[in-house]
Amino acid sequence: MSQKREILPGFIVLEGIDGSGTTTQLKRLETRFKKLHIRSCFSFEPSNGPVGELIREALSGRFNALPSTIARLFAADRAEHLYGSKGIVDQLKAGKIAVSDRYLFSSLAYQGLTCGEELPAMLNASFPLPELLLFFKLDPDTAISRMQSRKGLEIYENLDFQKRVANAYDRVVSSFDDSGMKIVCLDASNNPEFVEEAVWQAVSAILPA
Repeated sequence: MSQKREILPGFIVLEGIDGSGTTTQLKRLETRFKKLHIRSCFSFEPSNGPVGELIREALSGRFNALPSTIARLFAADRAEHLYGSKGIVDQLKAGKIAVSDRYLFSSLAYQGLTCGEELPAMLNASFPLPELLLFFKLDPDTAISRMQSRKGLEIYENLDFQKRVANAYDRVVSSFDDSGMKIVCLDASNNPEFVEEAVWQAVSAILPA
């Protein structure tokens, strides 16, 4: 089903299951932008604001929240991330490229599984789309093996859930095929250098001349 929404030029989002490498590639892209003196801002969801920190407490298991509460917290955090002071919209208006590790697609995939599709769809219905979505595809078994070195795993970081969320992501992303947003699927099983070049190829295609 096509989902027509406003598209924000210059807004780029990286998405994928846990362990797919979005955070690594966000950092590599930021380094490249700095070397090229491209005016930009890099961020992530959950954000490092108060609502985002509360979400992290819930995801770590230290705060026992209902799935529907987590879905609402993500939407509130996203609204601040997008529209708050010095948020994505302000950065874009200032002429910067804005890049985020995760956005509404994560909510539709993850919270769509934990509390049903209706609530996340409603909470995220009014948010605009990025100009470019980079979708990192990775086998859940590989993703889990990558996460074994982490100090502590979050409540969603287990193989059974990651298999389900990988399928959910495929459905969510495909639902935006006719939205007008550019979607690039990346094979995240490749080495980081290869993925970095694939990311750059996609990103450079939308940068102003």
